[in-house]
This record gives sequence, structure tokens and C-alpha cells, in this order.
Amino acid sequence: MLNIETNTPASPFALFNLGFRPFFLSAAGFAVVAMAIWMGMLVFGWTIQPFGSVRIWHAHEMIFGYSLAVIAGFLLTAIKNWTNTQTLHGLPLSLLLLLWLAGRVLPFFSQAPNVDLLAVVDNLFILVLFLALAYPIIRARQWQHGMILAILLLLLASNTYFYYGLLHMSNNVITISLYSGLYLVMGLIFLMGRRVIPFFIEKGVDEEVKLKNFKWLDILSPIVFLVFWYADLFSNTPDLISALALSLFFLHTIRLVGWHSRGLWQRPLLWSIYLAYASLTFGFALKAAASQFLIPPVYALHAFAVGGIAMMTLGMMARVALGHTGRNVFTPPPILGTLFILLFFAAIVRVLLPMFIPGQYLLWIGFSQVLWIMAFTMFFVLFFPILCRPRIDGRSG
Repeated sequence: MLNIETNTPASPFALFNLGFRPFFLSAAGFAVVAMAIWMGMLVFGWTIQPFGSVRIWHAHEMIFGYSLAVIAGFLLTAIKNWTNTQTLHGLPLSLLLLLWLAGRVLPFFSQAPNVDLLAVVDNLFILVLFLALAYPIIRARQWQHGMILAILLLLLASNTYFYYGLLHMSNNVITISLYSGLYLVMGLIFLMGRRVIPFFIEKGVDEEVKLKNFKWLDILSPIVFLVFWYADLFSNTPDLISALALSLFFLHTIRLVGWHSRGLWQRPLLWSIYLAYASLTFGFALKAAASQFLIPPVYALHAFAVGGIAMMTLGMMARVALGHTGRNVFTPPPILGTLFILLFFAAIVRVLLPMFIPGQYLLWIGFSQVLWIMAFTMFFVLFFPILCRPRIDGRSG
């Protein structure tokens, strides 16, 4: 979908020609390393202590590390196409990547990381990314993309609040900030998914199909989600949270039914993002159940995070990377199907097996971590040469 041209001179090394290249590759590599570290600390008892508890570090880095890297790569690429305005490339893009990387590695430089310094560096990345995206949007007067900028500002506020909680050792503040970040990433996925998923399906299946979209649903679902975001973070009303989560489950189920086509199951780049959206939807059902029936909220959390965000971002990274390097997205490398299956089973193992066989909880977590590492390692190895080399069609970008 994103068909872009740049004035970047041709070079055998193309990693910094466009935002998706370095950030997708770095996100995949970080997903492997961060999960391996998390597995070592949780399962094998490594004594590494980046900041806070091991769970706090893991949650923060999956949201504000991995997810934001994918978001940066996607938006720097998409907004260039939408606005016909050059986004960061070359040296400025590499400096932005280094800023993101500094936020990931600084916690490991000492046993007592400087939280103030880490907060400045990590938030500076989000701020610079916001400015880099705001410039082309404002220049082109494309105010319809303003919600993207608003979400980025809220992510900046959430991350700032996280470090405030870390400095003052407030578990309540940390929890609110992390859930806020999670829901904001989900909100961005819902926003962008509405734009691209039905388009991808209609263009990607063999048969001619016109998917169903509903104006009332486009208006109602983000409003309900915004109220849910606020209620879950700042209110202590389980009945309200459960009602809102259940409403979101039904609203997004309607959307999934309208977007369904039998042909999508023949295309890994389609069924991966469709299943990811379904996992996000299922997560709302688990969230409603957690508020009413004392089901641990961790199940809904990982339905959102592993089956939803991780699966969606991996599928989108694969599609964008193939399309923007001149490759045919309708005939992707066959191994992609295996890669997506591994990550899908990682979600099942992490969410469903602990619900029904809780006695082996640590085993299921470890198994899920292995599947995750396998999936992202395969992505990294497959796409490393693709993202580092110029487009195969000779165009720049």
C-alpha cells in the first residue's frame, strides 16, 4: 500500500534509506534479546536487575521499547507516503535509532541505573519521533492524522509517569503508566488497522470481495475504548470496566465478521493480522471476565500483548518490509507461515494453557518464551539482508 519515492542516492547499504528498515530490524533483534534476558531472569534465576523488578522491566521494554520501535518504523514510512514529504533518513534517522537504543542499554551499565538520565534519554526519543512526524503532517495540512500525534503525546506522558513512579517507588503509578502505554499502543493499532486491514484483505484474496464497514462502528468503538482506557486506569469500578470491555468485545467482533473472507486463510500476511485482531478482541472478553469472576488479569494482558500486539506488529513488519523493498507481497517467502504459527502458539501457550493447567505455570511461560524467540529470530535472519540492501526494483527507498 505504501508506495513511496525518495531522493536518497543509490547505495549498496540501504539500512538508513527509510524509517522501516532500521527500526523493524532493531525491533526484531531487541524482541529476541529482551525475551532471552526475561527468560533468564524469570526461569533460570539470572541476577540481572535493570530497574525495578524483573516484571516491571519486561513490561516496560515490550511497550516502550519493542512496540515503539515498530511504531516509529511504520509511521516514518507511512507518513512520508501520505504527505509526500521526506521523513528522517540517512544520518538523522541513524541518530534517532541510537537514541532509541540508548534507552534500551543504559539500564545495564550499572547495578543502580540513573533513573533521571534514563528518563531523559528514553522520553527524548519519543519527543523527537513526535516532532519528526508532526513536521510533514503540519506542512501538508493533513489534520486527519492528528490522532496519531495525540497518541504519541499520550505515550510520552505515560512513559514520563512511569519514570516518576520508578523514582518514587510507587507501584500504583508504575501500573497505571504501563497499562496506559499498552492501551495506547492498542489504540494506535485499532486506528491504523481500520485504515489498512480491510484494504489489505480486499487486495490480497484471490476472489473479488467487498468487506463490510460500518460508520456507526467507526465512531462508537474509539469512544468506548477511550472511556475504557480512562475507567481501567483511574476508576475502581469493576462493573463499569467489565461492561466497557464486553462492549468492546462485541464491537470488534462485528468488525471481524465484516472483514472476514475465506480467501484470507490462504495468505499468511492476511491471516496473521486477522488473528492478531481477533486476539485483541478476545482479550476484551478476558478483561470482562477478570473484573467479574476473579480470573487473573494477566491472561487478558497477554492476549492483548502476545497474540494481539506482537502478532500484528510482526505481520505488518513483514508486509511493509516486502512491499517497500520491491517484493511481491502476494507471494511472500513460504517460511513466513511457520514464523506466524510459532508466535500464535506462543500466545496460546501463554494465555490458555495456564488457565486450564495452572500447576505448570512456569513451564508454560518458558515454552511460550522459546516460541517467541524462535519466531523473531527467524524474522531477523530472513529480513536482515532484505532490509539492508536496496530495493530489488531499482527504486530508492
